[in-house]
Amino acid sequence: MKIETKLLHAGIEPDSATGAIMTPIYQTSTYVQEEVGKNKGYEYSRSQNPTRHALEKNLAAIENAKFGMCFGSGLAAIDAVIKMLNFGDEVISTNDLYGGSYRIFTTIFEKYGIVFKFVDMTNIENVKSAISDKTKLIWIETPTNPMMSIIDISGISELRNKNILLGVDNTFASPYLQNPIDLGADIVMHSATKYLGGHSDVVIGALVTNDEMIAKELYRIQNSSGAVPGPQDCFLVLRGIKTLHVRMDRHCYNAKKIVNFLQSNNKVDKIYYPGLESHLNHNIAKRQMKNFGGMISFNLKEDTADAAHKVLKNTNLFSLAESLGGVESLIGHPATMTHASIPREVRIKSGITDSLIRLSIGIEDVDDLIEDLSNALI
Repeated sequence: MKIETKLLHAGIEPDSATGAIMTPIYQTSTYVQEEVGKNKGYEYSRSQNPTRHALEKNLAAIENAKFGMCFGSGLAAIDAVIKMLNFGDEVISTNDLYGGSYRIFTTIFEKYGIVFKFVDMTNIENVKSAISDKTKLIWIETPTNPMMSIIDISGISELRNKNILLGVDNTFASPYLQNPIDLGADIVMHSATKYLGGHSDVVIGALVTNDEMIAKELYRIQNSSGAVPGPQDCFLVLRGIKTLHVRMDRHCYNAKKIVNFLQSNNKVDKIYYPGLESHLNHNIAKRQMKNFGGMISFNLKEDTADAAHKVLKNTNLFSLAESLGGVESLIGHPATMTHASIPREVRIKSGITDSLIRLSIGIEDVDDLIEDLSNALI
């Protein structure tokens, strides 16, 4: 099946009890057993739930993987991946990592003896230089949040030996635009809160893998740690996924139009968007992505937080809010919002300046969005 068909049908079957075409919300904590040890595949909803099971199968299928598992948030999914490691193991990740990922790495897992190295992954030689005999995981975001850096997934996959796992945060691209499993990744993570859910009404995370041994360990951690989503949340993501292709096409279309507008505005300095030929590793983005997504970041020529805050206050259609990937357009200030947990000297070094503004482009009429930005950038 093509991806557009998979989104609607892969891993999803009509309800066996009623024939309902939509997966029911199995709002139950436990399941009656016929006798000791004899059940219908479900015992307790932390371990498994039919609604969650349907979502996990669907997510695996649309990422061209065999196994899927869902968590209470994207960070809970990352938490499960790092719990596969042992004291003294090393992780290599990008130096412009999402603030929440950076926080869980440095303030939670460093205390348990996991070592994290943050390097500029846009040049794979930096990754190669960072690999040691203690490296057990390479963790990639591409495009990164919020600098939209493009990292060569297949190139980095070829660098490593069989003892090093490759994980990819595919949240910004979504399975519709990019499939890291096909490019050599062992594990793919999604904050399904974002494009997969698509309607800003759920918080949920997911992992997929093709490796049965990795899957068994992640299922064990999922069940043992218990950071699972409820069936209502799983239902909402299942519903959102059905329109992912339609929404992503519009997100991408609108983003390209808005980039063209920003290029002509005299208040705007540098624009970070993988679709620009001038964007670092644009050719890699063309190779590994179907399109360039709905996320844009840009600096102001007046590089101050006050200048950025003025723009944020003067938009009407772009709502000032955390998160991204919903049908509505959002605007944010990474330095004081999504990446506030990163020390200033670290974020400045990675390009997250005081005037950097991040846009999540929604599916509204693009002319209305451009007018809104134009009024805010006066």
